[in-house]
Amino acid sequence: MSWLFIVLAGFMEVGGVITLKLSEGLKKIKPTLAFIFFMLASLFLLSLSLRDIPVSIGYGIWTGIGAAGSVLLGMFVFKEPRDMKKLALVGGIIISIVGLKLVS
Repeated sequence: MSWLFIVLAGFMEVGGVITLKLSEGLKKIKPTLAFIFFMLASLFLLSLSLRDIPVSIGYGIWTGIGAAGSVLLGMFVFKEPRDMKKLALVGGIIISIVGLKLVS
């Protein structure tokens, strides 16, 4: 169950980053409230996952999912520049996440 919590926590972190962008500096109320919800949910789920997963592995996976997801959504939702270098580096993050899971 802890692995499900850590993956969900990573997705919630991505939701938090996206709604933070949409809040335009916390000036728009609905995206700001969504940001607060997503980040609280992310931290709560992270705390549940760290009951069974070592913090060195859990934090790495959580931040990796958040980083990779934010980069990918930035490219596809916000039309940020895409190039093969950026996609290759995101692939490296994903490989690292899988590697952390395999060694734990």
